[in-house]
Amino acid sequence: MSNPLLQNNLLPPFSTLQPDQIEPAIDQLLADNRQQLETILNNLTAPSWENLVAPLEALNDRLSQAWSPVSHMNAVVNSDALRDAYNACLPKLSQYWTEMGQHQSLYEAFKALRESDVYPVLNEAQQKVINNALRDFTLSGIALEDKDKQRYAELQQRLSELTTKFSENLMDATDGWSKLLTDEAELAGLPEMAIAAAKQQAEAKDKEGWMITLDFPSYFPVITYADNRELRREVYEAFATRASDQGPHAGKWDNSPLMTEILELRSELAQLLGFANYAEYSLATKMAENTSQVIHFLEDLAAKSLPVARQELEELTEFAQEQQGLDKLEAWDISYYGEKLKQDRYAISQEELRPYFPMSKVLSGLFQVTGKLFDIEIEEVTEFDSWHKDARLFNVIRGSETIARFYLDPFAREKKRGGAWMDECRVRRRLNDGAIQLPVAYLVCNFNSPVGDKPALLTHNEVTTLFHEFGHGLHHMLTKIESADVSGINGVAWDAVELPSQFLENWCYEPEALALISGHYETGETLPQDMLDKMLAAKNFQSGMMMVRQLEFSLFDFRLHAEYQPGETDVQAVLNDVRSKVAVIKAPEFNRFQHSFSHIFAGGYAAGYYSYKWAEVLSADAFSRFEEEGIFDPQAGRDFRSNILEMGGSREPMELFTAFRGRPPEVDALLRHSGIVSQQN
Repeated sequence: MSNPLLQNNLLPPFSTLQPDQIEPAIDQLLADNRQQLETILNNLTAPSWENLVAPLEALNDRLSQAWSPVSHMNAVVNSDALRDAYNACLPKLSQYWTEMGQHQSLYEAFKALRESDVYPVLNEAQQKVINNALRDFTLSGIALEDKDKQRYAELQQRLSELTTKFSENLMDATDGWSKLLTDEAELAGLPEMAIAAAKQQAEAKDKEGWMITLDFPSYFPVITYADNRELRREVYEAFATRASDQGPHAGKWDNSPLMTEILELRSELAQLLGFANYAEYSLATKMAENTSQVIHFLEDLAAKSLPVARQELEELTEFAQEQQGLDKLEAWDISYYGEKLKQDRYAISQEELRPYFPMSKVLSGLFQVTGKLFDIEIEEVTEFDSWHKDARLFNVIRGSETIARFYLDPFAREKKRGGAWMDECRVRRRLNDGAIQLPVAYLVCNFNSPVGDKPALLTHNEVTTLFHEFGHGLHHMLTKIESADVSGINGVAWDAVELPSQFLENWCYEPEALALISGHYETGETLPQDMLDKMLAAKNFQSGMMMVRQLEFSLFDFRLHAEYQPGETDVQAVLNDVRSKVAVIKAPEFNRFQHSFSHIFAGGYAAGYYSYKWAEVLSADAFSRFEEEGIFDPQAGRDFRSNILEMGGSREPMELFTAFRGRPPEVDALLRHSGIVSQQN
């Protein structure tokens, strides 16, 4: 039987993909690519786009199309066999990409193309591909001595293994803890839907009672609504100590040694390439100019937000004391009393909003919102090859033409990585025969699946998450760029990549848009005006506390990578120091947040978590144009599409933003949207 990963499929062959086919396919593709690359270079007399960049892009894309479904399924339908096959390929892929980055003849060919008469007549996107490639050769150690090149390759390979293991430990630790309750009274305070989900969870394991797990849709209702303080403490401790040396599974899936080694190797890698530290290395491909600019940006936001955050905590402490005579607020009390105070002040909760946001209505509303803004239609495909019954496929249409596709996998389940993300399945590019390969995206969330005879109902926070990931998806799917390396989100500076995603979240708070995305699952009634008023009034509830929490994560990440000294730096000590400066809530001694901080230890956000806040400034300021001109203003929508979404990484983000906004970004809109400026003044 032929290997499905080696066939040129329009969409991935998920159902026919067997773990034992993965390594042979990757081996063959890597061997083919190496051989074909040498053929390309040997036949090269005068490098051009057609004889160098285009064929290289085709090789890389074929490999990417084979690896994409493997990587995706490893995250969403993980199994031992799949995990083993995935891990077996990682070092081989790492080695291959390192070879490409250090291939002297390939580098010389790109350099010759950059200096040739051909370069000036290439289009802007093509020139950017070549410039980025030359920058990336430098960042891959092309200028290093042979022994240092070898060390660079070893570092990249080991880092690939370590970050994957970090992710696996976290998944295993999350799946490894559960609590079975046999007395429903212990669940007092929990929303009816959360109780039903806990019962469903127990039944799935052939148990009597109610099962709590550390998957977010199970953890969150307990920490937010459970009247049983001891239950909240127990669940908080299990969640906050996952994959660490503390808590109920202390040492079992401990990420401590992995974190130390990851940081040591990143530090060595950066210094090998001539950077003082990994933070400097990270900024070489970002909008931010230097490390002090990032630290100043974060500390300035903290200084503006801390007075508000302290005031909010004071109000919360007083409220808990008045309500229940609680002398000391612990970490596992914050969400619970926060929700009570929010109810007291605004008489609104996420759970009350849930019935108005059935998944089907939210999706159709999301499609209407983006249709109005960006002139697209979205229709579902019913027959397609899938990895799980929950997965869905959609076409994105403009005029009568399909311009992109996306998969949606919305619900939490075992053996699926937590969180929400967008990833590339196929990238838009022009093929050798002149045709355009359409972009295809994966959109993954972890919402509650339907319970009993009720449809899947989302909280407003989850609606915002869906809009966020769809914003990333639009950036990938609406691109008009035809060169893969700067098409969609490719080649976009990491601290600008969150702009479209955070930008789209704004419509979740606009009455005109809410009329489209809300509808009671039984009556179809849109969100009533009084609930809408309360929700909007509560929008900035504890926004100061939320702001400093994000700044804590950002500063911890950035300082850790900027200051790390092997054998000297204590990760916990750095976190404690950051907390002493910007946190208002004291974390308990056992808290090991860093052990599950997969964004920086297993994702692409190392020394880059600040990007969320950086891009939030861009997105708030971009949205302020719609506030001025109308939230569905066709011209503003067209301009955002043509200047931001369609341009991919073909131009610098500051140029693109300024073209859209008519000026550089300003921080005021973010502080106003967060309610921090008005609360201070």
